[in-house]
Amino acid sequence: MTSKHLAAALTLLLAGLTPQAQAQTEIQWWHSMGGGLGDWVNDLAKEFNASQKDYKIVPSYKGSYDESMTAAIAAFRAGNAPHILQVFEVGTATMMASKGAIMPVGEVMKLGGAKFDAGAYVPAVAGYYTAPNGQMLSMPFNSSTTVFHFNKDALKAAGITTPPSTWPEVALAAAKLKASGHKCPFTTSWVSWTQLESFSAWHNVEYATKNNGFGGLDTRLAFNTPLHVRHIENLANMSKQGLLVYKGRGNAADATFVSGECAMMTGSSGMYANIKKNAKFASGIAPLPYYPDVPGAPQNTVIGGASLWVMAGKKTPEYKGVAAFFSFLAQPEVAAASHKRTGYLPVTKAAFELTDKSGFYKENPGTDVAVTQMIRKTTDKSRGIRLGNFVQVRTIIDEEMEQVWGGKKSAKEGLDAAVQRGNEQLERFQKANAGAAK
Repeated sequence: MTSKHLAAALTLLLAGLTPQAQAQTEIQWWHSMGGGLGDWVNDLAKEFNASQKDYKIVPSYKGSYDESMTAAIAAFRAGNAPHILQVFEVGTATMMASKGAIMPVGEVMKLGGAKFDAGAYVPAVAGYYTAPNGQMLSMPFNSSTTVFHFNKDALKAAGITTPPSTWPEVALAAAKLKASGHKCPFTTSWVSWTQLESFSAWHNVEYATKNNGFGGLDTRLAFNTPLHVRHIENLANMSKQGLLVYKGRGNAADATFVSGECAMMTGSSGMYANIKKNAKFASGIAPLPYYPDVPGAPQNTVIGGASLWVMAGKKTPEYKGVAAFFSFLAQPEVAAASHKRTGYLPVTKAAFELTDKSGFYKENPGTDVAVTQMIRKTTDKSRGIRLGNFVQVRTIIDEEMEQVWGGKKSAKEGLDAAVQRGNEQLERFQKANAGAAK
């Protein structure tokens, strides 16, 4: 090789070592989206990765929301936490209290030189993830709310022409479905979320004191009022008659609706993608049922789903990558496409307007139900519910309601016990995080 060729080879070699050609900065994203929603998350990462060359988002499925949150806390303590963690709304107060473990999304965006306007987000969504000092702490991502799903074919076969809009109508429709041979007329997923949390906001009554936890850590549960007792009593009576069939905790009931086993259900608007992809029947989405004699009902439902939290202790270039990815997710076109695909809410006003203009809601009746339920003006009683140890509180509610569905406790006994046991969890959280909510 001549010296000329050697010099040329060295130039090429050195060119390969320049910063521009160095490996992309990898951003680890832990999430809890399985099935079709997992495909959606992976597609978002691919789309972002293909849109630029500096950063690479690496999504990793870490099991259920509970499991991924537990894994992330352990990873943070071990010094190897992901950059981005998807946390369900029930974990929000816990994440807010973990000040040394997280970096507020506004700070991340500032560090990355990215524009960030909290006012661009749907108020009911943004407000939930905002600290008392007005600082937005996490990035809204897959926000859902509770809706009423129904099997159009099953209802038609039972002689029901319109979906029920009130709880008395749900009981009557369930009776007709049973008479027509349906073994599971009505079911529900996420019992605490649908039948107590959203139920309270929808009827503009408190679920917990101190504005449902937004007003301080000394909040206490309040869902054992005569209205709550009446509702759980009605559901218990439906259960005895085989009109309500309890299918288990969390989202266990979802599969029984998609398969056609259960004809009606209250659950997440985020089920839309799964129903659209896998159901072999015509389905519909209606607003959450309510009691027509309750003043102020219906009001608005509460947020569900999850947001993206940025973990502390990372390098500046990595935070810049996170900021770039969050800016990508917030683009109206990207956010609107996600909303249409999944049934989760459009998290920004621009995404909602873009979806509306596209004619999507007219072409797909019912897909706007979740949006209209959430964009009504909220009150202090309906803004949302933000409690410490909320995961444990929900587990207690599941345990107590299972006693009610099984006929071992009355509705009042079950709710009173859930409030008492849940308040013990709130007291523990308050003591452990004194001063954290300033």
